[in-house]
Amino acid sequence: MTPSLPLAGIRVIEFSHMVMGPTCGMILGDLGAEVIKVEPPGKGDRTRYLIASGAGFFPGLNRNKKSVQIDTDAADDVETLKRLTDTADVVIENFRPGGLDAKGLGYDALSARNPRVIYLSLKGYLPGPYENRTALDEVVQMQAGLAYMTGPVGRPLRAGAPVNDMMGGMFGVIAVMGALRQRETTGRGQHLQSGLFENAAFLMSTTMLQQALSGQEPPPMPAGRRSWGVYDVFDTKDGQQIFIGVVTDRQWEIFRRELQEPALDSPDYATNTERAKRRAVLIPLVQSLLIRHDIATLEAMCERAGLPFSRIAKPWDLFEDPHLMASGGLLPITMADGRAAAVPALPIQFGPERLGVRLNPPAVGEHDEEILGPHRARPDAAE
Repeated sequence: MTPSLPLAGIRVIEFSHMVMGPTCGMILGDLGAEVIKVEPPGKGDRTRYLIASGAGFFPGLNRNKKSVQIDTDAADDVETLKRLTDTADVVIENFRPGGLDAKGLGYDALSARNPRVIYLSLKGYLPGPYENRTALDEVVQMQAGLAYMTGPVGRPLRAGAPVNDMMGGMFGVIAVMGALRQRETTGRGQHLQSGLFENAAFLMSTTMLQQALSGQEPPPMPAGRRSWGVYDVFDTKDGQQIFIGVVTDRQWEIFRRELQEPALDSPDYATNTERAKRRAVLIPLVQSLLIRHDIATLEAMCERAGLPFSRIAKPWDLFEDPHLMASGGLLPITMADGRAAAVPALPIQFGPERLGVRLNPPAVGEHDEEILGPHRARPDAAE
């Protein structure tokens, strides 16, 4: 362990798969905790073998962890696991409600043995009428109105990343860090929960208040009247697309100066309120001006003028993003099958340092001998 990392010396036992739990464990691991991932014997976490949109889940969310194989349906293994949790500061789980309690691995049972343990349950819903429902990121996006606000009218659309799963894991980390601080005073751990649906509801708080304050239902974002006159995606001369936002009257003056178009001098566009009202006319006008320039020219103009902008990128463009490459924002990892790749670092920095990779995503049971002892090393660990 690296003493300079904030959570060095903290041991975490992770029972989780898919996205929400692994995200939580990975962040704690990046922050310096020793994270021990408990996997079923043999092939391990089923997330390792997902294809299509799930293919990146395991390599993307399981760095800085150690893997052990333990069968939670076998009495001997359960006893081994209990002894392991006796050494833990934090236990993370995302089983169905009551699933681990039935195996003697719930909070009450583990805290009776280890009163200092902090036990985080990552759930679809916090306690309430929905708590026994099965949740997915898509489900809670529909349920909280995020999909309604994202898609065109009549076509609710899931966000293009597992935003609630990943943010739910992040809120789990926040809860764990708060509980670690409380434990310094009380000497005891506690049971924490982070909810997927509640995360989605939190994301919609500003839209809820927009409706409450205006008395009107905000339309979905693709059809909605923007709060700013120029805040859109535009085509360029060379067939690219660029987003440009002009969100203050000062930025509007700069934008006008750069484009040198007399039509933009109209008093009808003098304030942001007037520009927003006239978007139906203003946006086609601005498009007719921007289409005269290639994307490099427009990027240089916006950078020089201090205007918010971005060309429309694809996720894989990030592998060669010059800012990420220069700033330590891409971490090299080697997957269990030997393939090398890069993955974004956590979007935080401690002084001059970004948090890096100490351990590559582990092979199944890679750390059985280290954590559980030589007699626990399984011959099928590499299968």
